Amino acid sequence: MSGAPDPSSIVRLSTAFWDSQTLFTANRLRLFDTLAGGPRTSDEVAAALGTDARSTGMLMRALVGMGFLKTEAGRFENTPTAAVFLVSKSPAFMGNVITYSDKLYDAWGGLEAAVRSGRPSLPAETYLGDDPAHTRAFVVAMHERALGIARALVSVLDLSGRRSMLDVGGGPGTYSVMLTERFPGLKSEVLELPGVAAVARELVAQAGAAERVSLRDGSYHTADFGRGFDVVLMSGMFHRETEAACRGLIARGAAALNPGGMLIVSDIFADAGGTHPPFASMFGLNMMLTAPDGGVHADADVQRWMADSGFGSLRTAPLPPPMPHRVVTGVKA
Repeated sequence: MSGAPDPSSIVRLSTAFWDSQTLFTANRLRLFDTLAGGPRTSDEVAAALGTDARSTGMLMRALVGMGFLKTEAGRFENTPTAAVFLVSKSPAFMGNVITYSDKLYDAWGGLEAAVRSGRPSLPAETYLGDDPAHTRAFVVAMHERALGIARALVSVLDLSGRRSMLDVGGGPGTYSVMLTERFPGLKSEVLELPGVAAVARELVAQAGAAERVSLRDGSYHTADFGRGFDVVLMSGMFHRETEAACRGLIARGAAALNPGGMLIVSDIFADAGGTHPPFASMFGLNMMLTAPDGGVHADADVQRWMADSGFGSLRTAPLPPPMPHRVVTGVKA
């Protein structure tokens, strides 16, 4: 009957974790690296990985179905997508980003408990400084993720003629590195927690940007932002904060800016109502699981908060697909 309810989406979602765990496992094993040199049989891959031959073959056939491997005459090889994004020696390797999602798997298993209690199932301290190994993995993953976002952010911003930027909660410093490279004469100071900043200093130095980008230890909740900046960047922060905290950050950003200075707020934002786009509402759940005040805000609300702090020339722009992010900018009167 036309228009009858269709349960296919329910069936698909009830097994969606099968796909995730298949990718996570292959990434953990570095299976795609074993095929970087060319086609091999599943037995050869199993021997290289030290895994069970039969089980490895089943895993690899599943990866064929998912589009990450292809097979011919009993030999397997990486598809172009896997070769570019899943082989560790590739410049576009996303394995650390996948590992970060892998580590969230158990946290998502605690969704019911989080909904009942209102408390995150993964303490933020484990990846923001208390555990050095987890912090390093988190910062490197955010760096790989930020590389793509930063390229997109550069394409929608014009910072020509601006000389000083404060990158609040700038994580690995990736945005500062790319923005100061794109706009000659611009220098940036990244304010970040000590454990995160220690890893960020290494990444900035590796990028050859230490003369343009400096790191300052401190929490953006309590540290003095300083004064005299032409640009204040707040990227990927608001999804950890309440409305009151976001308003406070905007007001402190305004105080740190020179007249005519620009505030840039970049994040995953929802439409009014918070239900769309679907990725944004799901991202809000992810943040609820990993931060005490985690969630997702609407970009229209951020514009209103900025207007309340005296910003004009307000503008919201989506980053180019497939990025789910939006950027809100305003100019201090």
